[in-house]
Amino acid sequence: MPAVSALVGIVADFNPRNETHRATQEAFRHLDVPVEWVSTEECEEGVEERLGGYGGVMIGPASPYRSMDGALAAIRHARARGVPLVGT
Repeated sequence: MPAVSALVGIVADFNPRNETHRATQEAFRHLDVPVEWVSTEECEEGVEERLGGYGGVMIGPASPYRSMDGALAAIRHARARGVPLVGT
């Protein structure tokens, strides 16, 4: 069985001035779970390559996204591959 990455990809358009983004970052830090923020635009094309290394995907807070198509592609990617997915 392949090793599962503990790294979580948070698909959202991170803004350090956004309170919910800072709180999300802090919550994962408290859980000692590594995260990387992935912009919705990065998921428009090549979502498999962009999200393939994550053990889980979170659709982050603060809609509207710069690319709703990218956010939906990330959701489809996770669901089709059985990757744990959380939406906020």
